[in-house]
Amino acid sequence: MNTKLERAQLALNQATNQRGNAFYPNFHLAPPAGWMNDPNGLIYHQGVYHAFYQHHPFSENWGPMHWGHATSKDMVRWQHQPVALAPGEEFDRDGCFSGSAVDDNGTLSLIYTGHVWLNGEGNDSAIREVQCLATSQDGIHFTKQGVVLTPPENIMHFRDPKVWQEDGHWWMVVGARDASDCGQVLLYKGTSLRDWTFDRVLAKADAGDGYMWECPDFFPLGDEHILMCSPQGIRTQGHDYQNLFQSGYLRGHWQPGQNFEITQGFMELDHGHDFYAPQSFTAADGRRIIIAWMDMWESVMPSKEEGWAGCLTLPRGLTLRDGKVRMMPAEEVCTLRREHRPLTPCVLKSSVQQLSENAQATEIILQWDLSHSDAERFGITLGDGLCLFVDKQTQRLFLNRDYSAYGIQDSRNVALPEGNLLELRVFIDRSSVEVFVNQGEKTLSSRIYPQPDKRALSLFAEKGQAMLSQGDSWTLSTE
Repeated sequence: MNTKLERAQLALNQATNQRGNAFYPNFHLAPPAGWMNDPNGLIYHQGVYHAFYQHHPFSENWGPMHWGHATSKDMVRWQHQPVALAPGEEFDRDGCFSGSAVDDNGTLSLIYTGHVWLNGEGNDSAIREVQCLATSQDGIHFTKQGVVLTPPENIMHFRDPKVWQEDGHWWMVVGARDASDCGQVLLYKGTSLRDWTFDRVLAKADAGDGYMWECPDFFPLGDEHILMCSPQGIRTQGHDYQNLFQSGYLRGHWQPGQNFEITQGFMELDHGHDFYAPQSFTAADGRRIIIAWMDMWESVMPSKEEGWAGCLTLPRGLTLRDGKVRMMPAEEVCTLRREHRPLTPCVLKSSVQQLSENAQATEIILQWDLSHSDAERFGITLGDGLCLFVDKQTQRLFLNRDYSAYGIQDSRNVALPEGNLLELRVFIDRSSVEVFVNQGEKTLSSRIYPQPDKRALSLFAEKGQAMLSQGDSWTLSTE
């Protein structure tokens, strides 16, 4: 093991022993300590799920990127592994940036971006980014194999390779920013993980669609192909694109050797405050699963006071229905369920009904009958800070956060689905909430920061009545 990895692991072990836990998740993957952002190298390999992630083990703030690593048999119970990659070679001196993992004839192989600042740390005016390879015989310890792909002429931002095998070849998509500051996704074809040739520009931004397309992912879903990416630089438009950076997808058709025929432009994947850099992989049975970073750049992160920052979403199965990508928790998430409490159907008349005094790790499913609900606002609250509610006047579903002690006071919302039934499936952890609307038609994922003694979960209705036609809740545990 090289000394850089040893130093990273030693620092991480020391920080883990001192980490605070008030906001540390019960059932989401977070770093043992230090900083986490994008999930990387998600793969099912020889009976084990691997999740790598962008990691700074030396502090709770972003820094020179390492690859953290965790393994699981079921995608929901994770075991931390040693730090997998540390920067320090000439080609990745300032960071082992995002990438992916593949099985190369039984060898677990990581393809990642080596990042170097040419004019001082943090100065993006001059950088060098190349794609690199690292391999492992045991799935835990990795040996760097060096640079396998350099950027085209006039491309400086060139990162986040996603690699797969198809039609007898390797394929790679890479996010890029062209000379005129437009985001694009470049497609490469490989005879091996070391030998690549440029195939074509797979897709590029129209005016207003972002100056850099990060974390591209390209995969079949149903009878179509989905190009998933995280654009930087899309401006807010009404209720859409409210976060600093976005994550979403384009739909279309593709065959090896042909252009990607786009049939639908960029659509946001999640409408909460904290969702970025989703990456997909195939489960043991072939399901297409994604996991994303459940945070957002330049947002307030109160967990830093505890010596850590960042967590990942629950694994989500993707399906294509009615021309839209839907996300639902992977079925393995149901194995977290413990104590079950069915909720009695009721009509709330300008009232509050407490469901739990202390919702620390909870799943709740609520079915509201909108045709018999005329309250101006109704839904659920968690303590004083989180309110998920239907606004009948605007016909929208709102997720409001109010943690003024941390300078967090904001809102996200989506249009109510058509029809008279509104089903909300909500997962509450110590510092996160994930909301799935009508079987994944819409999702909202956000970090939350209630104080440990202010976690009462309640139903409410204001100025009228709201009919709950069915409901269930469970406590959740990874034990």
